[in-house]
Amino acid sequence: MTSNHTPCAIENDPRWAAVLARDPRADGQFVYGVKTTGIYCRPSSLARLPNPRNVEFFDSAEQAQAAGYRPSKRAAADQTHVASQHAALVAIACRQIESAESLPSLADLADAAGMSPFHFHRVFKGVTGLTPKGYGNAHRSRKVRAQLESGQSITHALYDAGFNSNSRFYEAADQVLGMKPSDYRAGGVNTDIRFAVGQCSLGAILVAQSTRGVCAILLGDDPHALVCDLQDKFRQANLIGADHDFEQLIARVVGFIEAPALGLDLPLDVRGTAFQERVWMALREIPAGSTASYAEIAQRIGAPKAVRAVAQACAANSLAVAIPCHRVVRSDGNLSGYRWGIERKRQLLERETAPQA
Repeated sequence: MTSNHTPCAIENDPRWAAVLARDPRADGQFVYGVKTTGIYCRPSSLARLPNPRNVEFFDSAEQAQAAGYRPSKRAAADQTHVASQHAALVAIACRQIESAESLPSLADLADAAGMSPFHFHRVFKGVTGLTPKGYGNAHRSRKVRAQLESGQSITHALYDAGFNSNSRFYEAADQVLGMKPSDYRAGGVNTDIRFAVGQCSLGAILVAQSTRGVCAILLGDDPHALVCDLQDKFRQANLIGADHDFEQLIARVVGFIEAPALGLDLPLDVRGTAFQERVWMALREIPAGSTASYAEIAQRIGAPKAVRAVAQACAANSLAVAIPCHRVVRSDGNLSGYRWGIERKRQLLERETAPQA
């Protein structure tokens, strides 16, 4: 018996094949609406497949909603399912990046995850807060620092971290270490760190700057203790006292502390592990006047079980107010765990939430 079925235009559309396959690689590229039910779904939706004659495609969920469609009742379940899948795939990609001798290409990472390069790039950044390249660079930076701090030779450190030539490593050394690798291994020898200590309404404040940007903003009660803290961080750097121009920089930081609405846009010299940098990036995305819990930050960076590690990354932050760890609170909204004291945290938050004159 022969079939009299004539394929409709939708069935000849390559997007329909992705719907039939419930292909997660197509998620983010389009959604489809079902005319008879008034709902729209992502390509990988687990919802019952509709008659193709009742389907129309949209480039985004926003377009579908503008056309009068609403999300499928399965959308929340699908979203949870997809988020779980994405987290697992990104975790595998992170391990692939960490174990590779050199950074895998975006195409190779996407192919291993079963996604298009564009979609994988967006998913990876959504889960980790970093692009695949950014994650790889942060991981290499951490490995280089760890090797040099443990006394390994520069050659051993650079090859172990995935640099396959001396020239490539030395080209990237300033970005990775903020100084020559031999200077970093020697505790910052030959590196100039300019600093100044001042006073603000929260007590003593120390601001330090390398050639790359502000590398420390420290708060406390004892100015001498702040200088000792800086010396511990850069053991053999050349610590240079402030001149008039640098005092203008510390005045900007103090001004921000006193009036957060002024904003603080400074070049930063941020140095941390890959995980710490993911946390710190998430902190900088919290708007002034808002807070987030440690659990929420862990969720945002794709590590929902790493709440304690998030708290530890906040405690390791040496750039007070510039990386606003004071905006992270407990899940019940109470304040805890601020490196420079709970009362300073309270005052910073009160100033950010106070009505502006």
